[in-house]
Amino acid sequence: MSSPRFFGPGLKGFPAAQAPLTREQIGRQGWQLLRGDLALPLAVLRQSALRHNLHWMRDFCAQRGIGLAPHGKTSMSPELWQMQLDAGAWGISFATVFQAAVGARHGVPVLLIANQVLQPAELDALALLHGEQPAMRSMFLVDSVGQVDAIEAWARARDFKGQFHVLLELGMAGQRTGCRTADEARQIAQRIAASPALRLTGIECYEGTSASCDHAKDRATVQGLMDRVDAIAREAIAQGWFDFEEIILSAGGSAIFDLVAERLTPSLGRPVRGVLRSGCYLTHDHQRYQRYLCCVAERLNLLGGGNATLKPALEVLACVQSCPEPGLALLGMGKRDVGHDLDLPLPIWRSDANGGAPRDVPVHWCINALNDQHAYLCYDPAAPEEEWPTLGETVASGISHPCTTFDKWRWLPVVDDAYRVVDAVTTWF
Repeated sequence: MSSPRFFGPGLKGFPAAQAPLTREQIGRQGWQLLRGDLALPLAVLRQSALRHNLHWMRDFCAQRGIGLAPHGKTSMSPELWQMQLDAGAWGISFATVFQAAVGARHGVPVLLIANQVLQPAELDALALLHGEQPAMRSMFLVDSVGQVDAIEAWARARDFKGQFHVLLELGMAGQRTGCRTADEARQIAQRIAASPALRLTGIECYEGTSASCDHAKDRATVQGLMDRVDAIAREAIAQGWFDFEEIILSAGGSAIFDLVAERLTPSLGRPVRGVLRSGCYLTHDHQRYQRYLCCVAERLNLLGGGNATLKPALEVLACVQSCPEPGLALLGMGKRDVGHDLDLPLPIWRSDANGGAPRDVPVHWCINALNDQHAYLCYDPAAPEEEWPTLGETVASGISHPCTTFDKWRWLPVVDDAYRVVDAVTTWF
């Protein structure tokens, strides 16, 4: 798998006077973030948490006999995709043909585009990609007869003689894409089976947006959705609509994946490959998904709650650059640096300007607003002065929903538990 040959000063946070370096050289520089070797703000990945999460999800899937095609859109990082593949992932999921092309050109062998593909330019790009890499396997989602019609019109206009592998997508009312009724699913599956441009290889759904941390409600929602998957799969087998020996059943966001995993390998009288697509598991987070994973731990009866499942690996470090009034400090980190679509960043540790060891922030610290380049760190001015932020110190924040922090960085250092830089990854948004 290839990646950029050099990391250099054009990257945010990279030392301005440092000559460009290869990835292998970065880990040998001896950079220590707590003593200020790299400019802040800086998003970093903790190596120990990455390794834990890779092994945890590998074991989770292996114990249930299912495959993993994690959503690559989370990080858009070839180096992280390779870690996932090396840990046993069957393939990588993407949301667009553009993303899938990045994956294919970095060596991803199986591409699951968990979205509808119908624009002529996208179909052109996917056909070109298969021409460049004939050994590559790809599939995308279909949820309407109109989409089949559009693909066939494109195929006729291009004199396309191949066939795209597709999954029938089932959806839920008020949620994202996917057909809503059994009759609609039946009609689309039959139409795909009759299409000269398509091959029906399985069924897909997505349950993640319905997660509530109400165990009974979540279980009922998932059971209803997977009952529909099971029913249409059995009918498709009976009618001969599947055009592939192995049937793929795919589901799984990063919140209630344990519930869908129970239903991904039904006995259908044909080989079945259950495929989870959870993407945020690799870096996890300190807020939204941490709450969901505490619920997963409860359902799986894991001692230690959330700590027995996944660990947060992504942090954003920033400098206290101004303390303009009692109760307020400004961090040099803003909307350009950290995701804020679900929750604001959460201060988790601090290190003094002299490079002292990280220590937990006081419980009264919080970030209550972001500007483009600033975070408003509020604290209790009545607290002891040693609990106040100080000019020049480093504050690390945990994030919520890693997808929208990754896309703000072209590279991320990987650090050990002492915040020494040991590796680096790139992103390709």
